[in-house]
Amino acid sequence: MSTAMVSLVLAVIVLPSATTAPVSMARRNCSDTCGYNGAKIPYPFGVGPSCSLPGFSLNCAVDKHTNGSHLVLGNSTLGEVPFVGSPFVYASISYWVRMVPGVPDYSVHWEAPGRPFAISGLSNMSLYVFGCGVTASMFRGNNNNSAIMVGSCSAICAQAQIMEKLPEGACDGIGCCSIHIRVKLRAFTLNITRIIGDSAGSSMVHALVSSGKYQIQFKPADALRTSMLQSLVPQYAALGWSIPYRANCKRAMKDRASYACVSKHSKCRDSRIGGYFCYCLYGHGGNAYVDDGCPEYQPPAPLPSPLPWQVYGSIQPGTDCPASCGNVSIPFPFGAKLGCFAAVHLYLACMPGTVLPVLKLTSRMVISDISLDDGVLRIHEESEPDDFFSGSGLDSALYSLSGKWGVVKWAVDKMTCDHAKLNKSNYRCLSPHSECADVTDDGTLKHLGYRCKCSSGFEGNPYIKDGCTDTNECLHPNKYICNGICHNKFGSYTCTSTVILGVNIGLGSGGGILFLAAIVAIVTRRWKKSVEKLQRKRHFRKNRGILLQQLIFCDKSSSGGTKIFSLDEMQKATNNFERARVVGRGGHGTVYKGLLADQRVVAIKKSMRAVMSEIDQFINEVAILSQINHRNVVKLHGCCLESEVPLLVYEFVSNGTLYDLLHRPSKSEQDGGLLPLSWEERLKIAIEIAGALTYLHSAASVSILHRDVKCMNVLLTDSNTAKVSDFGASRLIPMDQTHLVTAVQGTFGYLDPEYYHTGMLNEKSDVYSFGVILVELLTRRKPIIENEHGEKQNLSSYFLWAMRERRPLQETLDVHILLEEGISEEEVMCVARLAEECLSLTRGNRPTMKAVEMRLQLLTGRRVARPAGQEQVAPQPRCRGAVPVIGEHGSRQFSQEQEFVSSLQVPR
Repeated sequence: MSTAMVSLVLAVIVLPSATTAPVSMARRNCSDTCGYNGAKIPYPFGVGPSCSLPGFSLNCAVDKHTNGSHLVLGNSTLGEVPFVGSPFVYASISYWVRMVPGVPDYSVHWEAPGRPFAISGLSNMSLYVFGCGVTASMFRGNNNNSAIMVGSCSAICAQAQIMEKLPEGACDGIGCCSIHIRVKLRAFTLNITRIIGDSAGSSMVHALVSSGKYQIQFKPADALRTSMLQSLVPQYAALGWSIPYRANCKRAMKDRASYACVSKHSKCRDSRIGGYFCYCLYGHGGNAYVDDGCPEYQPPAPLPSPLPWQVYGSIQPGTDCPASCGNVSIPFPFGAKLGCFAAVHLYLACMPGTVLPVLKLTSRMVISDISLDDGVLRIHEESEPDDFFSGSGLDSALYSLSGKWGVVKWAVDKMTCDHAKLNKSNYRCLSPHSECADVTDDGTLKHLGYRCKCSSGFEGNPYIKDGCTDTNECLHPNKYICNGICHNKFGSYTCTSTVILGVNIGLGSGGGILFLAAIVAIVTRRWKKSVEKLQRKRHFRKNRGILLQQLIFCDKSSSGGTKIFSLDEMQKATNNFERARVVGRGGHGTVYKGLLADQRVVAIKKSMRAVMSEIDQFINEVAILSQINHRNVVKLHGCCLESEVPLLVYEFVSNGTLYDLLHRPSKSEQDGGLLPLSWEERLKIAIEIAGALTYLHSAASVSILHRDVKCMNVLLTDSNTAKVSDFGASRLIPMDQTHLVTAVQGTFGYLDPEYYHTGMLNEKSDVYSFGVILVELLTRRKPIIENEHGEKQNLSSYFLWAMRERRPLQETLDVHILLEEGISEEEVMCVARLAEECLSLTRGNRPTMKAVEMRLQLLTGRRVARPAGQEQVAPQPRCRGAVPVIGEHGSRQFSQEQEFVSSLQVPR
């Protein structure tokens, strides 16, 4: 390893907090200042272990260069005093690496300054590498065989003339490349390697982590030789912090002795990096970690100097501010240049586009329109939603989604209108004919801040002096109706008529017209009701209503409570199928949340198309579910046949699908990634699914083959109880038959290979699909994955290959299983071996669902309760069959073509 010059700089943006109440007795003799112009250090931070919570201890050190004092956290220097009102500190993580001739590889390592801290993995977080002729690879943790790669990128060299003409902010592989960070990091390793054959490589490489909230600007000093690149605007990485001693708020509140949210009017919130943090309730401000630290908010007195985020803001726009970016106008208080925006969160980046420049709110959201009147930004439909609206940062806290994706509400400041009007020096509604409007989040009804608008009768820009001018209503006859001659007035308008007689005639005839209109309306309404009644009868017959009535009411084996609902009942339950009631969409229809007259909350499935194939599947699902009564199978309350497309009414299962839990990040603001799932929860879900399928195969009145077992068809309750759903493709099998010959139907990744090739369906096809679910629970990977060569392959084939080749556990299993305590490798391998048997290419080698359930129950039963006075130990189960020894080598993987060839061995 060659000599590398590395420096790590942490510069923290600090927001001033409200004055807090005196802290507890234990901290009265603690020093609460260290440089920074006398700014106080808030608890749980403190100078020394006795003045802080464990992990938050700071040192007050003397800077040998300036003789001033600065705070040190672990081995990291803080730029400012931490702000406890936010779960983030914004730190500059920067490395300079000197490239020595003849040395091709370099490695630098970063670790968080303590257990409570981590890079939070926000969606706009990236590592930028400035230089050329190098490849950078970023790994989570230490760079060893078990390290997981976060990403890699390459920066190539170009002629100096090209480098100098690159647009500001462009980091597309010429002189600069970036690696997106989508995971939380408590440590990372960055490997930098020279590109072989690039003789014009840099002699110095600069790497930094940035949250992407500011535009990257760089200038090469000598692009061909040294490439000494510098950032002209400070770059910040969001370094999250939390109280780490309990996993979440629920567990923390059980131990009141160590619970950190001690102030009245405080609340706890789970942290995206694990643990929790505290904050003051709305209307209160201060420090939630100290007694009486959240007093009622009082308007602050005017400050003698600008706040940190106002350094970049302007009361009025400059003279050379860009009026537009591409075809989008940029009105003040927004701006795309320093001196052109009112506050830093209103800065928008004007970036180069394929045809015209584009205006961006974040790195992945492009703005198509800015409306001052409505107080919204409109986002291009092609833009990708991200975690910007989690409300955890200064920028994002003043934005929120407005009902649907694509419309974003914004506020100019976080104060209420009443408080803003008291602070005249920072009040933004500067036009004389303007007024203040409070802005709230549509989803949570939480107060965001305030915005300005022109008063009624005026239009323009309320944020600019004399920006609201009189509206000439007479020039807009479609908007301002005037039955006569329009006269504009300052702030209003009037209408006069030159023919008074016409007014009297109009009044006289108007009464007759209204009378006739009322009669026509009554007759039309009755005619429409009659037509609607006949139409509903036709729909009832077309949707096989008579057949379903016979199935439901004449079949003695059907479960009780199945009902045929009227269309009126469905419309009342869903508020006439309101869009806000939609809880899911799929390839076959839409699911609404409804409330029946008896106060039962239900899920109403509405088919997408009125075609016979869909209706046949609908009839099939009603016929099958009416015969099922099992706690792990979704209950059918009834159906509606009076609409053009039939409706199914199920019990409402509130926690989404198993696919969402395993493969989709949480949308709540406290969770940025996949939620942790314990080993016991995985076993419980697997046992419940196996129990439902066992019931269908061997315990129901007639054997039922589901034929489409997959994670998306497993619903979860609030307690994560599994319920198997979607029986549209299911089939009944007579007791005297071993299989059915049907058209192949199912989902790729879950489809039984033997059924695919022969068309012969039996219960072992469901066993194969269940095996895929077991593998998903073990690996937390989707059923169709990409291998290291970028080729698509089935997860089941990859898993079978890994078992045969004896691959290491770290390569195959979900990392949360490996990190969980109290689980033996043999126990995990029991489940893996069971999944391998379920995925056998020949049906004869697969166990029955009853045997699968019994083996999972046996495995769970051996996790016995510990005797009194002893710690819980991991069980030592014994698997049926040999447990394979997991090796460390092997490089072969199957592509889709190779899987097809291997599947030829399946009997036909």
